[in-house]
Amino acid sequence: MTEPLIYLLEKAIEARASLFEAQHQSAFRLFNGFTEGNPHLTLDLYAGTLVFNNYHPDVSAGMELVYEVKDFFDSYLCVNNWLHAGIIKSRNSLNHTERRGILLFGQRPDRKIREHGVWYALDLTMNRDASLYLDTRNLRKWLIDNSADKTVLNAFAYTGSFGVASMAGGASRVVQLDLNREFLNLAKDSYGLNGFPIIKTDFIAADFFPAVSKLKRTGQNFDCIIIDPPFFSSTPKGKVDQENDSARLINKVRPLINDGGTLIAINNALFVSGKEFMQTLESLCEDGYLKIKELIPVPEDFTGYGAGQQITDPAPFNHSTKIAILEVRRKRSHPAEEE
Repeated sequence: MTEPLIYLLEKAIEARASLFEAQHQSAFRLFNGFTEGNPHLTLDLYAGTLVFNNYHPDVSAGMELVYEVKDFFDSYLCVNNWLHAGIIKSRNSLNHTERRGILLFGQRPDRKIREHGVWYALDLTMNRDASLYLDTRNLRKWLIDNSADKTVLNAFAYTGSFGVASMAGGASRVVQLDLNREFLNLAKDSYGLNGFPIIKTDFIAADFFPAVSKLKRTGQNFDCIIIDPPFFSSTPKGKVDQENDSARLINKVRPLINDGGTLIAINNALFVSGKEFMQTLESLCEDGYLKIKELIPVPEDFTGYGAGQQITDPAPFNHSTKIAILEVRRKRSHPAEEE
């Protein structure tokens, strides 16, 4: 029997009680309907702004769920003194604006959150996503803890949160690479919030493939490279296909990593199981120049506290966002490295 939505929501809030902090500056997933009882809805909290993600194939039916939840929060005394804005993103709408998000209540959605002592700028309706991925919070903490005096390349940077975390961890240089200049401008806003110097040449708005080739030609190497590509994209310069060809991107950046350096590989393809991604990584490690060092879990608030099934089995990862830390050894040439 399907349990009432408000009952499911109350359970979800109770499970996340420790994540609410007095200043209400943090961000986390408040309700994951896919694993907590209602696959048509997720709720993400960004400081005092609640983002409703309506996944219902019938947008209007999903909006009924949204208003039911809104009515609950209107009368929920624990939040009504600080929850000041709500945004609804209808994921299956034919309307571009509705997919990006429209204001459901309030006037000014939050423009920043604070996580592990670091500020991140937000633009919650910039695109379909909310400008800061909550499933990679643990990786940002890892970068804060492991970036001191390192040079870092954040490829497919989006709004640059991994680079911001690296800067907060004391990196000596961070290069942010993304095709979209608007996304990188938000990364600069995050730098400003934290008092980090903005070096314009370290924000590269360019296609990944020629940009990486240029870095290689000019002899620019890094102690750590992060690759967090989209599931699929294609430009005249190259194709990204996380489901069928994730090894190609790894081999593309390997020549840029210093001996003893780190490669952080992220695969968020829903239909790629954890076993399949591990097989890809293990095959790349067979020559002895790559070694899987650590797997970074997705936070439990994001995976959800219920028993719902994911589309594919993510094990040994705990979610379809699969994050692996690899140690890199250099040799003079590698047959799989691409120009």
